[in-house]
Amino acid sequence: MDVELRQLDRRYESLRTRNALRERRLLGSLAQVGQQVPIIVVRDEPRLVVVDGYKRVRALERLGHDLVQAMEWTLGEADALVLARILRTGDADSALEQGWFLRELSQRFGLSFEELARRFDRTKSWVSRRVSLVCELPIPVQEHVRAGAIGAHAAMKYLVPLARANLDDCVRLAKAVAPLGLSNRQIGELYATYVSGNAEARELVLRAPQLVLDARAEASTPGESPADKLLDDLHIVTAVARRAHARLVRGAVDGAGDDARENVRLACGNAHEEVMRMKKRCDREMGHAGRNDKDGNPQAP
Repeated sequence: MDVELRQLDRRYESLRTRNALRERRLLGSLAQVGQQVPIIVVRDEPRLVVVDGYKRVRALERLGHDLVQAMEWTLGEADALVLARILRTGDADSALEQGWFLRELSQRFGLSFEELARRFDRTKSWVSRRVSLVCELPIPVQEHVRAGAIGAHAAMKYLVPLARANLDDCVRLAKAVAPLGLSNRQIGELYATYVSGNAEARELVLRAPQLVLDARAEASTPGESPADKLLDDLHIVTAVARRAHARLVRGAVDGAGDDARENVRLACGNAHEEVMRMKKRCDREMGHAGRNDKDGNPQAP
């Protein structure tokens, strides 16, 4: 059935983290072929509560749609939520997302830990550990995780222990790293530096995390020569060029608008000019030309 977006109650939207890349892919798919899979709803008069399909709803909103295809389950709200979690075939929820979900079921529907354990075929300890995980992580940090700025795995593995040791520093670190888009490994490096460092090192981690990561990267290759670094850069350029070419072969610009196609054309031209500039300089260097141009400029092409 078709449902107006304004009829939807999205009360459980905050129980899942967001992933910008996946949402962009879904947006492109919906724009190209339309909605293929209905969202799941249950009725709570006068509205319909979304049980599954929040990414599709957000994408349709961004595309300016007023309607969404929906399937109504004639189940109780709690039963529908549990069933949707069991049937979902995508990536498994993190322990943090599971904690959000279990706590919501416990608080909203009064389900005991024993009942939740039975419904998910788990132990009461499994439920308790995940709810405790959510309670230990500060709310501001959880908001960064919900928004996708910090990975749920990194939050569980590094920020939860930090919160147990120093709540204020946990919040500060999360606030500092959220805009940087760091990987789980990089957040792990910062945590390791914080744990093993003195007061001054810890303050630097909280105040300038990117600087700490850059310093660690430099220290990890102490014997690397300028020529080695140049080779690394050239390998990266080659790999990126191959990847871009493969995207074009797979039809990355098929169906793109005139503006997007023109931007791609200009970007290809700029990339080609920079590569040719580098090749020209490389040929000069390999030909044992002087390091300076005729005017003595070492930065000349």
